Amino acid sequence: MVDGTPTLPSEARTFAPDPAFVEQAVAGAGLAESASRDRMAFWAAQADELVTWARRPTETLDWSNPPFARWFADGTLNVAYNCLDRHVEAGHGDRVALLWEGEPGDSRAITYAELTADVKRAANLLSSLGVGPGDRVVIYLPQIPEAVVAMLAVVRLGAVHSVVFGGFSAESLRARIDDAEATLVITADGGWRKGSVSPLKPAVDAALAVGGESSVENVLVVRRGENPVDWVDGRDLWWHEALEGVDDEHVAEAFEAEHPLFILYTSGTTGKPKGILHTSGGYLTQVAYTHRNVFDLHPETDVYWCTADVGWITGHSYVVYGPLANGATQVLYEGTPDSPAPGRWWDLIEKYGVTIFYTAPTAIRGFMKAGREIPQARDLSSLRLLGSVGEPINPEAWLWYREVIGSGRTPIVDTWWQTETGAMMISPLPGVTTTKPGAAQSPLPGVLVDVVDDHGSPVADGESGLLVVSEPWPSMLRGIWGDPDRYVETYWSRFGDRYFAGDGARRDDDGDIWLLGRVDDVMNVSGHRLSTAEIESALVSNPLVAESAVVGAADETTGQAVVAFVVLRNKKRKSVTPEEAVVRLRAHVADRIGAIARPRTIVLVDELPKTRSGKIMRRLLRDVAEGREVGDTTTLADSAVMSVITAEMR
Repeated sequence: MVDGTPTLPSEARTFAPDPAFVEQAVAGAGLAESASRDRMAFWAAQADELVTWARRPTETLDWSNPPFARWFADGTLNVAYNCLDRHVEAGHGDRVALLWEGEPGDSRAITYAELTADVKRAANLLSSLGVGPGDRVVIYLPQIPEAVVAMLAVVRLGAVHSVVFGGFSAESLRARIDDAEATLVITADGGWRKGSVSPLKPAVDAALAVGGESSVENVLVVRRGENPVDWVDGRDLWWHEALEGVDDEHVAEAFEAEHPLFILYTSGTTGKPKGILHTSGGYLTQVAYTHRNVFDLHPETDVYWCTADVGWITGHSYVVYGPLANGATQVLYEGTPDSPAPGRWWDLIEKYGVTIFYTAPTAIRGFMKAGREIPQARDLSSLRLLGSVGEPINPEAWLWYREVIGSGRTPIVDTWWQTETGAMMISPLPGVTTTKPGAAQSPLPGVLVDVVDDHGSPVADGESGLLVVSEPWPSMLRGIWGDPDRYVETYWSRFGDRYFAGDGARRDDDGDIWLLGRVDDVMNVSGHRLSTAEIESALVSNPLVAESAVVGAADETTGQAVVAFVVLRNKKRKSVTPEEAVVRLRAHVADRIGAIARPRTIVLVDELPKTRSGKIMRRLLRDVAEGREVGDTTTLADSAVMSVITAEMR
C-alpha cells in the first residue's frame, strides 16, 4: 500500500496462450480490431451471425432517451426458437442438450429434439392456463430439467419469467410475486440437497397464504422429492398430470427485440428487492457472443458445465440462454459439490468428459481447503478451459485452479459482470490474452469500461478508482420493474452519462483491470482506504489459509477496523494452535500490505456463510463483527453456520 491506496497482489507471473490453443481458437485478435473500428457495426454483425431473426433489424442502438436503451428495436425474434427449434431444423436434434445428474445419482440425457418437444408441450399447457404475452410467471424450482423447460416455455409464449432461487423464504417469495403481479407459480414438491429432500411447495403455500389476496391463479408442481405436500383444489396442479395428452406441436410467435424477457430480483439497499428487467434481442446477442468467444466453444465436441443455479443471473445467461443459443452440450447438476462425499464435482467431470468448467472463486477456495488429493484422484484430463465468476479471484486460488484442476495447462477466463449487465463485460479471451493470475484484465471487444476517480476523471495506470461502463451495451438492463426513477437513481445518478457498477477497480502498470470488490466493501481505517478483497487475498496467500472473508467494523479510534474470518486448511490445523495462527496471520497481512491493514480481530471458523451459488454473505459477517442481530439468513446454503460464527465471536 502506498499513501493509503490499495496495492495489487504481488503475483507477477503471466501465462501466454498455448500455440496449439491459438491455432483452433474461436476468437482471434481480429475480434477486437473489428469492434474498435466500428462498435455499432460490430454488434450488428454479432446479432446477424448469432441470432435467427423473424424480421432482421435495420437499426442497432437507439440511445435517444438515455439511460433507457433500445437495441435492434425494429427486429423480431423468438428466444426459445433460437435456443431450440433452429438446432433441430439444422439437423442437430440428436445432439445432447442436457446431461442432467440428480444428487442421488439418477440421470437423464436430453437431446435438442427432446428438449424442444418438452418445451412445446409445456408452452401449450401454460397457454391453456391463460398465460400469454407480457404475463409474469414465477419459477421456484430446484436444479432439474423442468426448470429449463419452464423458463423456455414461458419465453416461447412471450410471457416474462421471474426465477426465484429455491433458498428464499416464503416472505421473500411473496414480495417477488406481488411486485411482478405473477399469475402462475411453477414449483416442485422438493429438491435433493446434501442427502435429503429440501421442501419447496410449503414455502409457496405459506407465501400465498399471507399478505391478503394474491395475483396467482394456479400453482404447477413438479414431482421430484416425493415428499408429502398440502394441496389446494382448483389452484394446484401436478406438472406431470397436467402435461398428459398435451400436444408437442407449437409454432413460436416472433416478438419485438425489446419485448421483456425476464425479471430477476436482487437485494436492494432500501430493503425492497430490485426487479432487474432484461429484454430479448440485445440480451440474447451478447450472451451468445460472450459464451461462444470467452469459452472458445466448439459445440460439436465440447461438454460444457457452469455450476450456477438457474435462480441467479449466471444460471440464466450461462446455463440456459447462452449455451442453448449456441447449441452446446452441457452438464446440469442438482446437488452440492460435497454430496455424498467431497469430490462429487470431479466425479462428474470424469464421468461426462467435461471440457469447459465455470465456477465461483469461493468454490475453488473450498476445494483448496479440502486438499488437492481429492481432485487428483480423478481423471480431469478432458478439461481444456476453466472459468471463474462471482467475485474477484485471488492469485493463489487462480494458480491452484490452473495447476491442480487444469493440470498446469488450461487457460483461465476470470469474468466480471453483474445481474444488471446481463452478460460478461471484462474477461481474458483464451487464445488471445496473456493472462495474469487474479486480474480480470480487459473489457471484451464491443464493451467500453473505464476506471475513474470520484469526479469521473479516468485514473492513470497504477491507480485505483470506480468501475464504470462508458457506453451502452446490448445485454444491459432496461430498468427496474415498475420503478424507472429508482433505475436512474441507482445506476446513473453518480456520473450522469455512465453506468456506475458499484465496484472498485484498479489499473495496473500495463493498463489491465483488477477488481477490488464492492465500493461498500472498501474500509476507511484511520483515513486510509483499504479493499476487503486485497486483505482477503493477502490472507489466502498464507499457506495456513484456505478461505477468508474480511469486513469493516465500527471502531472508536480508527473509524473502522479490519475484522477477518478465516478458514484454515485441513492439513494445517494440527500444525499450529489457534493463538499462534492468529499472530502469524496478523503479521502476514502487515508484511504483505502494511501495518495499517493488520486485522484488529481474526476469527477462526470452520465455514463461511455462503449462498448456494457460492457467494460469501459479508453482510451477515458485518452484523456479527459489529455486535448486531444477524439479518436474514434464508439465502444461505447452511443457515446454522451463522450461529456457530456468532458463538465464536463471543
